Amino acid sequence: MASVRKKQKSRYWFACFTLASGERVQRSTRETDRKMAQKLADKFEDVARRQVTARQAQRMIAETFQRVTGNLLPSTSIRSYFEAWLERKKLETARSTYVFYSSKTRRFLDWLGERTARELFSISSTDILAFRTSEAERVSPSTVNHEIKFLRMVFEDAKREGNVSDNPVDPVRLMKRSGLTARRPFTLAEIKRLLAVADPEWQSLITFGLYTGQRLGDLARLTWANVDLQHDELRLFTSKTGRRQIIPLAPPLRRHVETLPAGNNPSQPLHPRAFGSVEKSQKVGTLSRQFYELMAKVGLAPAKKHRKATEGAGRDGRRNISEISFHALRHTATSLMKNAGVSAAIVQDIIGHESAAISANYTH
Repeated sequence: MASVRKKQKSRYWFACFTLASGERVQRSTRETDRKMAQKLADKFEDVARRQVTARQAQRMIAETFQRVTGNLLPSTSIRSYFEAWLERKKLETARSTYVFYSSKTRRFLDWLGERTARELFSISSTDILAFRTSEAERVSPSTVNHEIKFLRMVFEDAKREGNVSDNPVDPVRLMKRSGLTARRPFTLAEIKRLLAVADPEWQSLITFGLYTGQRLGDLARLTWANVDLQHDELRLFTSKTGRRQIIPLAPPLRRHVETLPAGNNPSQPLHPRAFGSVEKSQKVGTLSRQFYELMAKVGLAPAKKHRKATEGAGRDGRRNISEISFHALRHTATSLMKNAGVSAAIVQDIIGHESAAISANYTH
């Protein structure tokens, strides 16, 4: 039997009704009068139990809502909500974050197919679980978990806006990340081997990685405006977290910076090729591949065969996680500083970790 309920901090009544499958769902009536809301709830359940198409159900519910309230039923399809949400994020997030959101949106809508025309409230935990199962056959647990976290964020916004009564992603748990390769730091001997075969720009990126512990994308985007030689500091905002970092230039890094060609333009990049790569694609994939090839060259990683696009797992396929990558320099920098007696709190601040627990994971 259909019923109505009112949530805290909401002036609208929500209709609670049962689908033909037996699943209990809720939908905002956008109605403040309880009697009117109950009439709508009864009609919602009546329509939901009938053998009608999704389009017929939407039309019947809309007509009922208009007869009862005299107003048109606010309609939000899954596709229209996700596209509008994505458009808002274009103005609220960094370019790289927007690209990430776009790819996750496209993947979820592609999986839904024709169902994207359904009302947003029709998405249930069962749908999210089915999506998780489908993705688990295609990509790694880590990627699946990123997708689930993304959907949870989108539906939390929809809930806050009154488009859904509950977040259907909340009951869905993340996948267990079993069998992952343990990450480790580079040894100093390994770094010397890399520097011996790297070209000058990669030598510089590796040196910056070792002495600052920053991510490859952030180092690639460095310009002379980020360098303060008067105070021996490197100043930047991290692209992943938006955190403002002020990092002291260690003497060896200071000496290295003084050898880099500098012009009169503060917006001139320190690493022109790397800067151009991330600015063009808004990703570090090309740079990561180049660094992997460097590691393979000195025997730190197995050489990868160049395969045709049809032979590999593809951009959306499973990836084998290496125990070392450029990111391992964050582990190296963290470990070296702590092992040298630098305060854990200072190390956490320099590297940019959000908590002591995360910093501990990078300590070896």
